[in-house]
Amino acid sequence: MSALFPIYDLPTARRTILQRRGWADTDYPPSLLEGIQRIFGEPLTPEQAVSRVLHDVRTQGDAGLRRWTQRIDGFQAESYQVPPEAWDQALERMDPELREALWASADRIAAFHRRQPAHSWIHQDQDGVLGQLVRPLDSVGVYVPGGSAPLPSSLLMAAVIARVAGVKRIVAMTPPHRETGRVPDVILAAAAIAEIDELYALGGAQAIAAMAFGTESIPAVDKIVGPGGLFVTLAKRQVFGVVGLDGLPGPTETVVIADEHADPGMVAADLLAQAEHDILATAILLTPSRALAQEVQAQVATRAQQLSRAQIIAQSLPHRGGAVITPDLVTAVEEANRYAPEHLCLSVADPWSLLHLVRHAGGVFVGENSFEVLGDYIAGPSHIMPTEGTARYASPVNVEDFIKRISLVALTPDAGAALSAIAARIAEAEGLDAHAAAAWERVRKVTDGASRS
Repeated sequence: MSALFPIYDLPTARRTILQRRGWADTDYPPSLLEGIQRIFGEPLTPEQAVSRVLHDVRTQGDAGLRRWTQRIDGFQAESYQVPPEAWDQALERMDPELREALWASADRIAAFHRRQPAHSWIHQDQDGVLGQLVRPLDSVGVYVPGGSAPLPSSLLMAAVIARVAGVKRIVAMTPPHRETGRVPDVILAAAAIAEIDELYALGGAQAIAAMAFGTESIPAVDKIVGPGGLFVTLAKRQVFGVVGLDGLPGPTETVVIADEHADPGMVAADLLAQAEHDILATAILLTPSRALAQEVQAQVATRAQQLSRAQIIAQSLPHRGGAVITPDLVTAVEEANRYAPEHLCLSVADPWSLLHLVRHAGGVFVGENSFEVLGDYIAGPSHIMPTEGTARYASPVNVEDFIKRISLVALTPDAGAALSAIAARIAEAEGLDAHAAAAWERVRKVTDGASRS
């Protein structure tokens, strides 16, 4: 068995890599806990450390924000806001090919999400009018990760959709580069392309606190979207209810279903692309072909050595990745449904024949030409997708995340009276006398009016 990309039989895989393990509630590595003790001056769990930051920003505003940004990120500034002219300048000096690539990505994201139905509707009949009013959120905050690599794609994948939905105020927060103290140009350029309203050089739990609670210089938002690391996710969990959330994204994950017709080099490349994200990334191959699994295993071992993030891959693949031998492709899809991956890739001779079996996935990539990396950057749907099995009930970020629906009720007097009698009976059964009285009042008014006429 290769130490880098193991091959499992199905029973073993179900006990190991296909067994869901919560990532935010695990035993934390000693280096992480040591770092917390160094910054906070006492032994705290990550949850406790995040709670401390949130409390201080909520109660002390900008002062708490400055103190924790200095202690955690070593970054201090009079203002954390990056002015729009800096975005435009970064866009102007950017390599033309990269600039065009970002524009192409934004255009495809916008075009895809404009097709989503999100409109008000009204139905009128003899009883009156019922309907829904669709309204965009007033303000949204987008968290843009910037730890080991700046991710302009994550800004586009949220902010462009919020703009399509009609959100009035779009705020983005991203940590500055630790050495330069500046937001990378590629993020600034993406901010200009997405036409956001405000950009702040802030990261981590303190950024989530600023967006959730607001400070003297940063107005709060109504909802926070976007992926992040452990401390960002823990912070989002703790502020839920104060603001809305798109979800609690964990480490990224891909499941590839492949048969003997798949190109082992392409499969290996797709798995490595996933594994390089971070040491907790998941890259799993499900296949009935042991020969393919062995070829992929060999390709992974060879190609990984040539990649700049080989050290990350060397930690993620052996612990959270591998090939799983299944009896057939139908079983492979069943296992994928049970796992409910963020990304599901169908690298088989006839992928459309399997599509109807797929029930749980953040996104399905049909055929080798529709590989997951295209979904990360340019295909159109948002790459902010449900992880950790939440694809069983959750969806990728989309227009629905940036709107709300308001129910509309406008009944005629006769219909109101007729329905009031029914409502009163239910209210009486629930012991809610005031509810029943309000309903009977409408019945009497209509009845008395009919008698007088």
